[in-house]
Amino acid sequence: MKIENTKAQMRKGVLEYCILSVLKDDDAYVAEILDTLKDAKLLVVEGTIYPLLTRLKNAGLLNYRWEESTSGPPRKYYGLTETGKLFLKELNTTWSELQNAVNLVTRKKSNKNE
Repeated sequence: MKIENTKAQMRKGVLEYCILSVLKDDDAYVAEILDTLKDAKLLVVEGTIYPLLTRLKNAGLLNYRWEESTSGPPRKYYGLTETGKLFLKELNTTWSELQNAVNLVTRKKSNKNE
């Protein structure tokens, strides 16, 4: 088993949550979303993010609007819908619970090994 495959699967598992979190305060266009994720060391490419954004939009969690750009073609800005805000709130709770559970399990294991 290759560690890189497992790492990639772990990142994919939290990517939707991270995208929704990026949009929690302000609308953003794809390049801004990608930059935020890359700054956080989440390796994401455009080919990965567009299908996720479409899926989140189709699920009613995101909406978008077109805005003219002074430096090129119009930009598509994504933002959370009210449903998306509620969904993110629930995911925040779930993430916290999951984080606590994983910390409990991994600490027990590492304490036994010390």
